Amino acid sequence: MLVVRQAHHALSEVEGRSRGHPPRPVGDPPPAASRKPGYTLGMADVAKRTALITGASAGIGAAIARVFAAKGFDLVLTARRADRLEALAAELRAGHGCAVHVIAADLADPAAPARIFEEVTQAGLIVDALVNNAGYGLPGRFLSASWDDHRTFIQVMITAVADLCHRFAPAMAERQRGWIINVASTAGLVPGSAGHTLYGAAKSLIIRFSESLALELLPRGVHVTALCPGFTYSEFHDVNGMRAQVGQLPKWMWMDADTVARQAYDAVMRGDVVYVNGAVNKTVVALARYAPDWLTNKVLKRFAKKFRRV
Repeated sequence: MLVVRQAHHALSEVEGRSRGHPPRPVGDPPPAASRKPGYTLGMADVAKRTALITGASAGIGAAIARVFAAKGFDLVLTARRADRLEALAAELRAGHGCAVHVIAADLADPAAPARIFEEVTQAGLIVDALVNNAGYGLPGRFLSASWDDHRTFIQVMITAVADLCHRFAPAMAERQRGWIINVASTAGLVPGSAGHTLYGAAKSLIIRFSESLALELLPRGVHVTALCPGFTYSEFHDVNGMRAQVGQLPKWMWMDADTVARQAYDAVMRGDVVYVNGAVNKTVVALARYAPDWLTNKVLKRFAKKFRRV
């Protein structure tokens, strides 16, 4: 019971660790001192801005693109599949009247972030919001995959994220206005388990990186949020061949990508540094934080086989 009470108390702590720092005024929103708690910047506060979203061809990335478009942003969409990007771009132009620039790029290529930055710059675009969403899972145990596979995974999941932040954040800081969402995972907030060995570790690094970057950039008007969804209906598990396995999980553990995307937008506009999506995921993270290690490890070992290939 003590663990449960501690976990319940922790629900307000596992997200929004930087709340209390109101967003810098953008356009002509209410002065920071007069905003009510929980105030979220909306369309009226945002003149025409541009958001760059990686991994935008499907799933959470496409859903986030739709949210930013609905909020009045122009878009730069990047992913590997140009046809999917063009289809989404056509949908968003027709539905929201926004400008959409498409860049087909594979972040597994170490040169991709520089090429994306160069193309954006040459097009005369100013990126006000960066969403690092591209990612995937590498199933199985650490020794069952080649080092080339692991190196590519690290490039996409960690190096490209930091690279893009390093390229686009300086101009945001100079303008004293900007928003960065780094899509992490609840896997980065719970103890590790066998299988998918680098995934939780990579997401944990992205969370810590985002926390530090948020502290550095907040005084310069840039908000950084590490988004931590759990199981989300998307193509993620189809791509890594885990659909049949994770499909056995109960429906109450799942969220839809549209809800995750709306919460992501609201979280970064509020200035939350770490945001965990959904009550179920918040509870899981809180329990993992306050339960004894032996209990957490026992539970993870028992249930990991349902969502990890070990």
